[in-house]
Amino acid sequence: MSTAELVNHRPGRSYLLSAVAILASIVVFVVPFVFIVLTAVKDRQQAALLDFSWPHQFQFVENFVAVIEARDYMLVIAFINSTVLTVVSVTGMVVLAAMVGFVLQRRRSRWNPFINFIVLSGLIIPPAVVPTIWVLQGLQLFRTMTGLILIEIAFGLSFCILLFRAFVATIPRELDEAAVIDGAGPLRLFFRVIFPLLRSVIVTVVVVQSVNVFNDFVNPLYFLPGDQNATVQLTLFNFQSQFTTQYNLLFMNILLITIPPLVMFLFFNRQIVAGMTSGAVKG
Repeated sequence: MSTAELVNHRPGRSYLLSAVAILASIVVFVVPFVFIVLTAVKDRQQAALLDFSWPHQFQFVENFVAVIEARDYMLVIAFINSTVLTVVSVTGMVVLAAMVGFVLQRRRSRWNPFINFIVLSGLIIPPAVVPTIWVLQGLQLFRTMTGLILIEIAFGLSFCILLFRAFVATIPRELDEAAVIDGAGPLRLFFRVIFPLLRSVIVTVVVVQSVNVFNDFVNPLYFLPGDQNATVQLTLFNFQSQFTTQYNLLFMNILLITIPPLVMFLFFNRQIVAGMTSGAVKG
């Protein structure tokens, strides 16, 4: 095949791949979301059919009020708990991961390979539930919001460290040297010089980890049991049981707890991509 034929052939192939990717995205993401919305506004009888059909009558307000008032406004309490959990956990991840990433990148030592192994182990080794509960009980942090916050920080720290370390590698060392010459200590160097330059990757970590923590189901279930401690994902148990399930209210609940993460991704999509690729240009 000649060069001219290759040039003419590649655009058509790229358009085909783009069309396939868009179609796959619609099938995987858009169709399930439309199904959730349609089921959330149906009455109980039609929602129980679980079919992809137009509602006979819209009951958005009725279903919305029923979900909010269920079990003494448990969803409202859950939103407050999830917000506190997300804000504090993500703040801890950002500060700690940025500091560790900066130190690992700037200060080379014989311990770096071992520390890198520990960081990667946090991504590879699955968390052990029973030993973690035993540790929390020993620290008297089991069934407490503080204990769950520490769990979320620990489980998400490895991913954040890798992102911050890759981005710090793109910051010239001359900035560090100039700050030290001006009399800046380690903490002032980091928080006054380096940390403001990490804005793009900070946005990425905040959005990605906020969605992960807000949507976390397993950790609150194991480490923070109890109705008053419920997070938004645990409220899905309100409308399903062994013998019956109110699918219209269940899907309305799913819709309400899906909106905040979806809005965050829509508003910060470009910042997420920029932060994920920021450290790719320099090793």
